Amino acid sequence: MDESEKYRIVPGSRGPRRDFRITVGLREGWDPEGRVFDVSEAVRTARRWMRARVEAGKPALSGMFTRAEVTYAWPKEGGGAGSDREPVAIFTGEAVHAYLGHLPDDEIEAMLNDLAVELGAALGQERLYVAFCDRTWILSASPEAS
Repeated sequence: MDESEKYRIVPGSRGPRRDFRITVGLREGWDPEGRVFDVSEAVRTARRWMRARVEAGKPALSGMFTRAEVTYAWPKEGGGAGSDREPVAIFTGEAVHAYLGHLPDDEIEAMLNDLAVELGAALGQERLYVAFCDRTWILSASPEAS
């Protein structure tokens, strides 16, 4: 038997692609000297969140974490520009049709927001960046975001 003949499409697994991403800083607060968490703390937080949902009989997202650095620049008062970088954890995945296809997008978005808030609280972050399908948004813990 040819190797390609061993694999078949799993029934019920075809569906629209619904990718997601949560980006959360690993440096606590805005201070350049702030504590820098290891990505493993983000992983532990996400696993706790997943287990709690599954134990409660609710669906959970699954995905993978990578460590990266976000780089950015801004205009300085009086001219010129500043720039910086900071470490981030990126949680990416797909709301796989075989497991989560029955859930509408707004329920996936609610799960993403819930997980992002857990990550932000554990890692001392004020802003969290979320993407789902063709949409992106920022969650902020600061009052001016309202």
